[in-house]
Amino acid sequence: MLTVLLTSPRVAPGLLTWQAWSALRSASRVLTGSAEHPQLPALHAAGMVAEVVDNAASGASIAGSVAELLSAAVAASDGPVVWLAPPGDDGDPALVSGVTVPVQVLHGSHDLPGAHLLDAVVVMDRLRVSCPWDARQTHESLVPYLLEEAYETADTVENGDLAALREELGDVLLQVLFHARVAAERPAGEGRFTVDDVADALAAKLIRRHPHVFGSVSVSSAEDVSANWEEIKKAERSERSAATGAGASSVLDGVPFGQPALSLAAQLQRRAERAGFPALSALPSFPSLPAMPDGPGADDSSVTGDGSGADGSVADASAEQDFGDELMRVVAWARNAGIDPEMNLRRAAKRYAERVRDWERSRRGSA
Repeated sequence: MLTVLLTSPRVAPGLLTWQAWSALRSASRVLTGSAEHPQLPALHAAGMVAEVVDNAASGASIAGSVAELLSAAVAASDGPVVWLAPPGDDGDPALVSGVTVPVQVLHGSHDLPGAHLLDAVVVMDRLRVSCPWDARQTHESLVPYLLEEAYETADTVENGDLAALREELGDVLLQVLFHARVAAERPAGEGRFTVDDVADALAAKLIRRHPHVFGSVSVSSAEDVSANWEEIKKAERSERSAATGAGASSVLDGVPFGQPALSLAAQLQRRAERAGFPALSALPSFPSLPAMPDGPGADDSSVTGDGSGADGSVADASAEQDFGDELMRVVAWARNAGIDPEMNLRRAAKRYAERVRDWERSRRGSA
């Protein structure tokens, strides 16, 4: 009997299944094609001796010769033989089918979910050292690529291209690995962190913000989860403000003002209205849009779609289309008036943010 023992290069040597150790202990011979096989020290520590055979390796071009060698080894042995396949080998079908004796393929160790991320980390480390372009990148130079990859990922979701989504998510992951690798090169005390620190912080945050999963908090709906999430984030902002001496925290803390103006405006409004700030429509200093001037891109159709209301109601397809058309009308109006819609919306969003902070300060003063 020949046992082809498969092991993962991502699992520490010696961490094998009970079946794998049983096969090794009962074998009359243990064979391997390399003296550098990572499992050998563990076998030696267990009192086993593995034989390194000449010209033995996996691969389609030499699978036949290896199969012949292993068949002969089994025939000449007085008991079962174990072949330590190269780490990561998936049980080469050509090798297995070429063996002329009974054979079983045994998985001695299995990857945990996410284990292949280790491969990506290793590749990123190699690129940072060996590729001239990768070696000269900084956090600042990588930001455009991070934004580009995020938008490309969003585009695949919008188009329903799930095959492309896998690749685009990999490109986003590359940006995370790249930034973490750059940060790991900084001296201690200068904001240095590693990809493991990133993973630790993420896991801790997810656990902290899901007490209904990892703690004793009870919830009855997704709305309860959202409410708890906001309260936890509020407490986190207060703790950060106290730790940094930045003064009173704001519901707008952490909002990235570098994002596109439309998404910035929406996030500011969501944050503010959850804190009780009056809805934008109730503010007298925000006038209604004036009548559209005639010109290229103008549309005379009236828009009456309800959209998604402040009460959380979801717009139907017609309302969403009307909303998109109205945004296009606003852009056309701005172009005809000589206004940059992106920059002006950004300025308006910043004015709105300052009003929210003034409102927060007034509430604290009256408390």
